[in-house]
Amino acid sequence: MSLDFLHWAVLGGLGLAVLAGPLGSLMVWQRLAYFGDTLAHGALLGAAAGLWWQLGSGTAILLTGLMLAILLLALERSRLLPADTLLGILSHAALALGLVALALTPGARVNMEALLFGDLLTITPAEVAGIWALAALGLAILGRYWNALVAITVQEDLARVEGIRVDVLRAGHRLLLAAVVAVGIKAVGALLITALLLVPAAAARRLAQSPEQMAIAASFLAALAVGAGLGASWWLDTPVGPSIVMAASLLFVVTLARRPA
Repeated sequence: MSLDFLHWAVLGGLGLAVLAGPLGSLMVWQRLAYFGDTLAHGALLGAAAGLWWQLGSGTAILLTGLMLAILLLALERSRLLPADTLLGILSHAALALGLVALALTPGARVNMEALLFGDLLTITPAEVAGIWALAALGLAILGRYWNALVAITVQEDLARVEGIRVDVLRAGHRLLLAAVVAVGIKAVGALLITALLLVPAAAARRLAQSPEQMAIAASFLAALAVGAGLGASWWLDTPVGPSIVMAASLLFVVTLARRPA
């Protein structure tokens, strides 16, 4: 029996893990869990839009995520409501609107289980290439602006005084995060993609002594979770996405035994 599909699943998962480390670390520092959830819940709306616009689901989810990220940035700057309240409202509104839109789409055929919980074992070589292209682009951008992003996280006002273009970098970071969430839905699903970004980073926080060490450790732990989750799914016949997140959660529990560095 050919196991090519498993090889592609491993490669796709590792490509996502490489970028999840530094992005997840920034999410932990900036407390962006709600932001990630809002983008992920918008995937349902993207799937419905793909059916209406006759686009591929992946393309539609990516475009919807980018547009939603731009909307969130605009609303955050307006300061109409506290950020966590605003994101909580939009997160559930996007989820509800997506479900209603799917229900109203004539002849809609959407694999809801795969959309919600991921379907990494069905990933195609083209999708793997797309993940690694995004990972290469994302790492290049993060490498170029890493110090500035960390500075914004630590003290935004001081970063502005030092001439860092805070609003531009924040927008770029949010758009990159939206792209990763949209692509990562294939691996662990809309309900769990934020966990794949946050849990390895939270575990790495207890092992690292610098932002760079935390980002690298988070990528390593995410890759380990992908491998362990795929192995568990293969041997125990469990869903891939939840298995990967459970593996990441177990790694986090293990790190609790170690005092923070």
